[in-house]
Amino acid sequence: MNTIAPVIEDFRLPPERVPETICEALDDEERLLLTNRAKELLEQENAVIVAHYYTAPDLQLIADAAGGYVSDSLDMARFGNESRADTLVVCGVRFMGETAKILNPEKRILMPDLEATCSLDLGCPPEQFNAFCDAHPDRTVVVYANTSAAVKARADWMVTSGSAVEVIRHLQDKGEKFIWAPDKYLGEYVQSQTDADMLIWQGSCVVHEEFKAKELLELKTAHPEAKVLVHPESPASVIQYADVVGSTTAIINAAVDLNAREFIVATDKGIFHKMQEAAPDKLFIEAPTAGKSATCKSCAHCPWMAMNTLKKLVNSLETGSNEIHVDMDIIERARRPIQRLLEFAELQKWQIYGANDA
Repeated sequence: MNTIAPVIEDFRLPPERVPETICEALDDEERLLLTNRAKELLEQENAVIVAHYYTAPDLQLIADAAGGYVSDSLDMARFGNESRADTLVVCGVRFMGETAKILNPEKRILMPDLEATCSLDLGCPPEQFNAFCDAHPDRTVVVYANTSAAVKARADWMVTSGSAVEVIRHLQDKGEKFIWAPDKYLGEYVQSQTDADMLIWQGSCVVHEEFKAKELLELKTAHPEAKVLVHPESPASVIQYADVVGSTTAIINAAVDLNAREFIVATDKGIFHKMQEAAPDKLFIEAPTAGKSATCKSCAHCPWMAMNTLKKLVNSLETGSNEIHVDMDIIERARRPIQRLLEFAELQKWQIYGANDA
């Protein structure tokens, strides 16, 4: 039986480093004025928005209406790479902006707020990670997309939550052993599905780590017909109750495809906008992140994603502020693991659909 490395420092972010989640409050008139201004600026700058499912509905609606894209981190990277826009406005967190710059060094990459980061990124400092890799030179380094450009530059492969199991299986068939970073829960889930030999970095997502198994089971009892959809950044105690474990895209697809009317969803509540668009006749219930004495039953919204606001979007487009810059040396080294994933994903798609196209 493979074992996790016996001594790896816990890099989960302490509560004092997590900002308060503040969502933008706008009246209808202000929202309309800002939305129209954003669309005008996007056309003027030959720019498109590439937004994550967890961002505010205002931003997702503009992205969809103005030739941009709303998706998970893999398809955000793919769309940005294929876009003919001169400027990509990445509405998400900083590693997504860095990934866009790595794949498109000739393009201008803007973000509404450069302080919008990620607990997984913060929990994997490049210096400590490099030292850890140096201590295990015989292992293939696989990092989750939720990492800095500098960490990706040290990796052999980048993966997303939707691709991780298949990539690890692919490499495992070649006899490879792994360093996995940074999310310990996703790493443990991948290991449970593959039995791969993995040394797992001890980081975690401050949103997904808070889902509670006991309260989820109580919610299931109250909604016996509901299907449970869980993101694999969640603890194993929560994953055990899932009907579907998957990426944000997989969760949305499951809501559409499964023959159920009610769903309990254990991921960032920002995804509910797209889920409701995709399946307007279905009911989506937030999985609990807290017990009965808490002030909210589910506080599942990333505080850094919430930093992406309509006002900040317009300001970035008007002023050119919050541009992402990555050193060319880092770009050259970080592009390899990202490109490997994109090529692998395309190959997998061909293997699934290619026979029908022949």
